[in-house]
Amino acid sequence: MTASEVINLILGVLGVIIGMIVFWSLPVPRFTSKHTAGLPFVSIIIPARNEEGRISPLLQSLQEQRYKGFEILLVDDDSSDRTVEVAERYFVTVLHNNGAGKSSACWRGAKEAKGEWLLFLDADTRFTSVDGLRNLLHYYQGKGARGILALQPYHTVERVYEHLSIIFNIIVVVGMNLFTVWGSRFKAAGSFGPCILCNRDDYFLSGGHEKIEGAIMDDLALGEAFLDQNLPVRCLGGRGIISFRMYPEGVGSLIEGWCKSFAVGSKSTHPIVMLMVILWITGSLTSAFSLISSMIEGSTAAMIVYGVLYILYSVQTAWFARRVGDFRWGYFPFYPLFFLFFAVIFFYSFVRVNVFHSVKWKGRKIKV
Repeated sequence: MTASEVINLILGVLGVIIGMIVFWSLPVPRFTSKHTAGLPFVSIIIPARNEEGRISPLLQSLQEQRYKGFEILLVDDDSSDRTVEVAERYFVTVLHNNGAGKSSACWRGAKEAKGEWLLFLDADTRFTSVDGLRNLLHYYQGKGARGILALQPYHTVERVYEHLSIIFNIIVVVGMNLFTVWGSRFKAAGSFGPCILCNRDDYFLSGGHEKIEGAIMDDLALGEAFLDQNLPVRCLGGRGIISFRMYPEGVGSLIEGWCKSFAVGSKSTHPIVMLMVILWITGSLTSAFSLISSMIEGSTAAMIVYGVLYILYSVQTAWFARRVGDFRWGYFPFYPLFFLFFAVIFFYSFVRVNVFHSVKWKGRKIKV
């Protein structure tokens, strides 16, 4: 093997090993008590802007919950579609905001909330079992009911293009700094955003969403606000409790959504974790390109070596992806396409944030 082939081989092997280190595990809440005694009244706050086509599964899943000790406050953030009409069919309390954004809507809901605990849910989430809410509350109670408990919902996939989110979903989790082989050694980057549970006193002590209004990554900023008050931030996977379907509107929405968040969000990732992620991505692409090169050159030994590495990356990527969503196994032999898509969108997001200082989301041009 030539010197360049040896270097590529080292990068490939190193990438596989680092991938295991950087995404060692993704714990999920485990609590199966059937009792509801001692659980407080909860205010469920749902900020919504033009969610007509996505809000029904969440509201339906809330109606089906066995635990009934909650109110639902949907804060309409100046929607131009039938979001309010759909919500009113489920007899939820609708509050109207002035279109100032998600943080403003969440703050409005928190001020109107009657609950001892506050649960912020994105409109595209849904509970996957009738005991999901109860189990979530029990877990939070079992941890002392302090600070934030945030879940990253399990990604449900229906259409082929949604697999383009595979690497993004993995790195959203990894980028929280909490799921390496070292566990909680690194400080949390903040909080997951789609499902955030906290108690009322801690929320207002931290300054809540009012303190972070204007932040593009409101979830990370809210987590940091809690950490600034020495309040714990626990981030876990949501498999078996809560799920979501990301960007069902199409590829354009998917690109816009990931572009909005990724270059900014990556700044909160610990440098060591970020370096490991870069090495993992580099190793995966290097192995794929080296396999193609060896096939063109007709080098049997190189084809075998890089072929093994290619299979390892396919399996590893599938394993990681299935932790965060129900992505189809048949797509993982084409894993380099997902890494390339991630690299292109990340670069585009970086340019939008650092050169043009603006991103687009749901019809808004947001300055950064």
